[in-house]
Amino acid sequence: MIALGKYSKLEILRDTTVGLFLGDEEGNDVLLPNKYVPEEFEIGEFLEVFCYLDHEERIVATTLEPYVMINQFRLLQVAEVNEYGAFMDWGLEKHLLVPFREQRNKMQQGQWYVVYCYLDEKTNRLVASNKLDKFLSNDTLTVKEEEKVNLTVTRFTDLGWEVIINERHKGLVYANEVFKKVSVGDQLVGYIKLIRPDNKIDVSLQPLGYKSLEPAANLIYDKLQAYGGYLELHDKSDPEDIKRILQMSKKTFKKGIGALYKERKIEISTDGIRLV
Repeated sequence: MIALGKYSKLEILRDTTVGLFLGDEEGNDVLLPNKYVPEEFEIGEFLEVFCYLDHEERIVATTLEPYVMINQFRLLQVAEVNEYGAFMDWGLEKHLLVPFREQRNKMQQGQWYVVYCYLDEKTNRLVASNKLDKFLSNDTLTVKEEEKVNLTVTRFTDLGWEVIINERHKGLVYANEVFKKVSVGDQLVGYIKLIRPDNKIDVSLQPLGYKSLEPAANLIYDKLQAYGGYLELHDKSDPEDIKRILQMSKKTFKKGIGALYKERKIEISTDGIRLV
């Protein structure tokens, strides 16, 4: 099936002077221009291509990889602003339009924004929006507590980092629970920490409960090896020192060194920890 904004696996139907015509099982065809035609091909072979509208509003196929596909949130850069809106660089020849009505604040050329790519039903064109909340809903949740999820970081607030969960829901990672550098647009793995009665979601970037023990122990062990078998960290260390060196909380650090100690992989002293 030929679908805008997605990858399609299409059959090579015929070779022409302008490129290959590819078709689906429903009898539709689309042009793959010469510049994207592989050096070797056979009629009847299948190619995986991305389909979108070209400058003349015709459906066209490409082998270029877009930075965003339909129904996805991604961080893109504004390539140009004109009387129609902002045009984002999404890796294809024709830029992706964010109309002025879909901009939370007026976008500036050269700046980066998290946007959502969707199909405008009125024009049948792929466009994007910076008004992210309208495409998210926590009314009916598809996640549960302690579940591992995919995150897109959208902005920093007084409480912490707002994130998009699995391209569907809105969540929050509290600032005092972030132990590594985080930036707008980052694609991260997280864990559902708490679902509140109003369906607001607290998210953690670290595994929860017993699941956090092994990753923390492994990270500490790897850091010990990198530092020659010794770290000047212990259970009395300042939490900021632990965060700076290991990018984890003091509580997680103590769990990690406890696990390593039980496995007799480290020695704990008043001045630090050492590999056995």
